[in-house]
Amino acid sequence: MDLPVMPPVEPMLAKSAAAIPPDMRYEAKWDGFRALVFRDGDEAELVSRSGKPLTRYFPELVGALRANLPPRCVLDGEIVIARGGRLDFDALLERIHPADSRVRHLAEVTPASYVAFDLLALDDRSLMDTPLRQRQDALAEALRAAADPVFTAPWTDDLELAERWFRQFEGAGLDGVVAKRPDLGYRPGERVMVKVKHERTADCVVAGLRAHKSGPVVGSLLLGLYNTAGRLQHVGVCGAFSMRRRQELMAELEPLRMESAEGHPWADWASEEAQARDRMPGAPSRWSGLKNLSWVPLRPERVCEVAYDHMQGDRFRHTARFRRWRPEREPRECTYAQLEEPVCYDLGEVLGS
Repeated sequence: MDLPVMPPVEPMLAKSAAAIPPDMRYEAKWDGFRALVFRDGDEAELVSRSGKPLTRYFPELVGALRANLPPRCVLDGEIVIARGGRLDFDALLERIHPADSRVRHLAEVTPASYVAFDLLALDDRSLMDTPLRQRQDALAEALRAAADPVFTAPWTDDLELAERWFRQFEGAGLDGVVAKRPDLGYRPGERVMVKVKHERTADCVVAGLRAHKSGPVVGSLLLGLYNTAGRLQHVGVCGAFSMRRRQELMAELEPLRMESAEGHPWADWASEEAQARDRMPGAPSRWSGLKNLSWVPLRPERVCEVAYDHMQGDRFRHTARFRRWRPEREPRECTYAQLEEPVCYDLGEVLGS
């Protein structure tokens, strides 16, 4: 490859905000794998946000990118998988598999799409210092004839429309809204964008903890909700505590510590059969690498309120945020029935197809 912008390139990043700011350019926040595309003739490479190669995991996209992109270009965008008219992040995670045969099979069964939202280079010209408004105009023209599975992300300068997108697009599995300064050049690695995500609260059972990597203090709390069969399902974790709070939590939860997992609702978490049936702490993950997934079982007697953005199937899509203890709540009251479901919205409406 010999492009005016060559890897590695850190993508431009976003900082969180509680409300959509005015006087910006707005896009949907896609729930997929952030990926830069480098295309030079027959060569087309997908590179992750952290600089890791993704090309081998999405062979069906390589041909699509060659067919739909200009011969020489660099794009920023998102790899997504759609099922039933909405994004499916779990299906995307399954695509990161070491076996080539499995990758090829999944490429046919759950094919991915690429949604482009920025253009960093075109032909022999770098657009890194070009204002976003002009970069996106060039992107729209460059991908004017592109077809499924390559899309151009919609954008708008209308705050009222962006607020409507924020409400509607969640029903298609999107994360929220991203706001960008239309006069800004591309700033690799800088948090110069603004992301606004949905936030809801839920009362969850605290049924375990993981120790922090620094020592015998709380790293994260393991959260559970009861399903309709009365089984406590592991729905995610909450973390991001100060070191002082981690120490306090360890002392607070000490009376609930169990000597072993015997009798705990998640006692069989190490069983492959159980892992296939339920989501439990300690589950193997290709993303975890050497990360220590051991956990400390707690008697499921305490309830806490957490904030979350949205659900992916029967679990929190991202790490939840601890809000407060709920001593007045009974653990058995913590069921999925309390969770708000977004109104369904077809992904095809988002992409205009």
